[in-house]
Amino acid sequence: MKLEKHKNLREEAAFYWREISDGTLKFDRIESEIAALRQLTQQELIDFFNEHIKVGAPHKRTLSVRVYGNSHSSEYKIDKSSPAQASSVKIDDIFSFRRSQPLYGSFKGNHVKL
Repeated sequence: MKLEKHKNLREEAAFYWREISDGTLKFDRIESEIAALRQLTQQELIDFFNEHIKVGAPHKRTLSVRVYGNSHSSEYKIDKSSPAQASSVKIDDIFSFRRSQPLYGSFKGNHVKL
């Protein structure tokens, strides 16, 4: 699918505007991703799946999000005061958290190079 050319000018323009609006400015993104995918072997993909995605994988991570409406503010106060589990991380500022992650912004800055 990545090897397919843009079907029309609107699709191509949308790709470039998305890069501009995201602030990534990686206009050769598709070529970079294709080059990275060509270097990936089937066994590497299987190993990654078994290590990070499969149920019971040793390095599997899960994101749990709780949203409380105004009518449930008492539940929020109770939940907020209870201690977090040892294996969990409490995120108070989502923007700081996203900026601290190495893949946030998809090629933004010097985090990921292909």
